[in-house]
This record gives sequence, structure tokens and C-alpha cells, in this order.
Amino acid sequence: MNYKVKDESLVEEGLKAISWAEAHMPILLSIRKEFEQRKPLANLRLGACLHVTKETAVLMRTLNAGGAKVALCGSNPLSTQDEVAAALAMEGVDVYAWRGESKEEYYWCLERVAEYKPDITLDDGADLVSLLHLRKPEVAERVIAGTEETTSGVIRLRAMADAGKLKYPIIAVNDAYTKYLFDNRYGTGQSTIDGILRSTGLLLAGKNFVVCGYGWCGRGIALRARGMGAKVIVTEVDPLRALEAVMDGFQVMPILDAAKIGDIFVTATGDVDVITSREMEHMKNGAIMSNAGHFNVEVKVDDLESMSSSKRTVRPNVEEYLLNDGRRLYLLAEGRLVNLAAAEGHPSEVMMMSFANQALVTEYIAIKGRELKKTVHRVPDEIDRRVAQMALESMGVKIDTLTDRQVKYLKSWMEGT
Repeated sequence: MNYKVKDESLVEEGLKAISWAEAHMPILLSIRKEFEQRKPLANLRLGACLHVTKETAVLMRTLNAGGAKVALCGSNPLSTQDEVAAALAMEGVDVYAWRGESKEEYYWCLERVAEYKPDITLDDGADLVSLLHLRKPEVAERVIAGTEETTSGVIRLRAMADAGKLKYPIIAVNDAYTKYLFDNRYGTGQSTIDGILRSTGLLLAGKNFVVCGYGWCGRGIALRARGMGAKVIVTEVDPLRALEAVMDGFQVMPILDAAKIGDIFVTATGDVDVITSREMEHMKNGAIMSNAGHFNVEVKVDDLESMSSSKRTVRPNVEEYLLNDGRRLYLLAEGRLVNLAAAEGHPSEVMMMSFANQALVTEYIAIKGRELKKTVHRVPDEIDRRVAQMALESMGVKIDTLTDRQVKYLKSWMEGT
């Protein structure tokens, strides 16, 4: 059996979910039609470590239409939608994923994909790339190239490239304009708020809402929280981003100051130890902590455990910690990415653009991957612009084009005042 999922009886439920996503991802369906005709991925084996959601299933179907054979595992122990995993297994994808995996089970699933000996990897956090380099170097040596879809993963892979350890080229899908300007900002913004509301059911209006990190994900979260009436506070270490947050109308302060007044905290930095015992010691009774970064390292759960005399689950995805001093602090989704662990992740319309990049970049790798240097590359501009144009067309939006005179002017340095 070339798959392992939680419940095979969920196939019909999964097929319905995938159908709903497809109805809102017209770009990917358009690419699928092209792939069905041209088969640009024929005879290629793809190894994917992605969130196993209904939107990911639409990408898997598109890659299969292009002739690829795919093995898939989840990129987070709590993000898999079990009904989708069951449906993909039924459709012939070698899928190894279920919600609630232990750390050992998570890496067992990664090992299964590594054993598939992929020609191309698709990663969400760089765990698959890392495993291939550390445990399966002989497999890594044969990979043509790979893609990476997250900020956290790109950070890891650039560190590998800088250290001269990267064995094959990576194209940073995360750095495409049609990815981070929309997926990171609007997708993370909406889905993070969705996860917090599904978990807590609380009113955001009037609350002090602390966003740690003002990258594109942090921007989106802050924007959506303000839209729901929250008083948004931003914490940052980068002076440029902090200045942007100030100019965008948010209150900016050190995290220790924010810890004293915050009602809800969300980390979105891609770094480790953003909220530790140092901050927790100053938090108000009843403060809520959550994380929107890819890895569960931003809120230091070990510190929270050591400060507590007991804990209990008070709602799905809400753990109440009774601190030794009598205060109660709450942690959402075990400190894992709250938008996928406690909600459904990004809306299909946003993932449509991210996964269009994934599909087209995979085709690009099939054609030119062996010519690329072993480092981290940007998505080719022509792919980025094509995805933007297709998105506009899917919305029925038309734009202007430059005249010949305008094109000539932009290429000339002779004309001035």
C-alpha cells in the first residue's frame, strides 16, 4: 500500500472539499488543461512536503495531469485535512499524512517521500530538503532542483547555500510577487484571524492585539485585526519595518512593553524564541498566545510548561495554563501555525496564485533545472507576470498596455525636460 492516511472512509467528503476548492481556483484549472495536452512533467517523480489541504489537492491533480508521479507528505503535524488525504490516496497519489502526527510519525512520513527518489522536490518549510541532505545524501545528489514556498524555508535554504551545503538548486516560490504580496499578506491575514476566532469565539473589537513581526505576514494580520476593531500593537527588530508600521498607523513598542498590555498575541517572524518566559511573566491574566509562523518555535512552550502548575484543554485548540502565581495564560493550537491547525488555511483564491507558481516553476525546472547553479533562485519574472495576468483575467479585470511611443521613451535616456 503506497499511502498511509487516517481514515479511508472520508473519500467522498474529501472529493467534495476538493471540488469546492477547484471552483475557486480557475488559474490552476487553466494550467491543468495545458498540462494535459503537453505533458511537460512526463516520466518525472515529484516529492512534495506541503500542507495537505483541499487547495494542495488541486495542485496535485494539476501535476498529475502534466504526467508526473507524486509522493506527498504533510509539512506540519496539525495541518493535514484527513478527508483530503483520503481522497488523494484514492486518486493514486502516494500520500503519507494525517492530522495529529507525533514527531516520530512526521519524520516517518518524510522518509517515505525521500524513498520515492524524487527528481524534483516541492517543499513548505524545507524539512524534506533538510532530510534528504542529512539522511539521504545519495537521493539529494540526483534531484534536479526543488521549490520552496515559505519564508521560514527560504531562510533555511539560503543558510545552506551560504554554507556551501546545498546539493541542488532551489527556486524560492515564496519570493514571487504573486506569492508573498497576496498569499503572505491577504492569505495569512485572513486565515490567522479565522483560526483565532474559531478557537476562542472572542470579540476582537477593543482588544489590544499584538503582532510580533511586520513582514508581509505580519502586515496582513495587523491589517485584518484592525479591520475588526482591535487596537493593534506591532513589535519589531528591523527599524525599516518598524517605521513602516508606524507610518501605517500602528502603535510600535518593544515586546516587553507590549507583554504588559496585550490581550492577544500572534507571532509571525520566522525566528525562534519570540515569546519566552521573559514576556510571559509580564502578561495579564487571561492573555492569549498564538503563532502564525511555519514552525512551532516562536512561542517557547517549554517555558510556559515550566511556569505552570497545571494545564487543561478548555476548547478545541485552546490550552489553559495555570501559572504558579495564579494567573492563567492560553495557548492556541499548541503553538503551531494557528491558521492551519485551528482553521482551514488560506482561502482558495489566494492559494490559486501560489500554486500556479508552483506548477509553472515545476515545469520550468523540468526544462531548465539542470542548467541552474546550486543556490536559491527567484521565480523567473515571466512566470510571475503570467500568473498576475491570469489572475486578473479570472477576475474579469482588464488593464492598459504601453504604446510604442511609451515603450521607446522608457528605453531612452536622451529625452528630459
